[in-house]
Amino acid sequence: MAGQDSIELKFRLSDGSDIGPSKYSPSTTVATLKEKILAQWPKEKENGPRTVNDLKLINAGKVLENNRTLAESRLPLELPGGVITMHVVVRPPLSDKNNDKPQNDSPNNARCSCTIL
Repeated sequence: MAGQDSIELKFRLSDGSDIGPSKYSPSTTVATLKEKILAQWPKEKENGPRTVNDLKLINAGKVLENNRTLAESRLPLELPGGVITMHVVVRPPLSDKNNDKPQNDSPNNARCSCTIL
């Protein structure tokens, strides 16, 4: 990526729609990209992310780390004028463990009985 002032990226959502493309500096961190995705997330989509921690960015089969820059993430070489597509995965929200307990969680309620004739 030597000699390039910016990297053009678009973000592919799970339904096949895209956010972008936009140009970013190689010194942009993955956390900053996630903040931009969160700000541009389509409001009509269900199960959208609430925070940047709900998002994972995947490029060339690797999950990108928040503290790394685009240059450190070793993006694959692009064709001149090309756009790099990153996939966005939304983690499902963590549920409250106290409210998710099955009501019949005692071992006495899950009995099996057999009768031999």
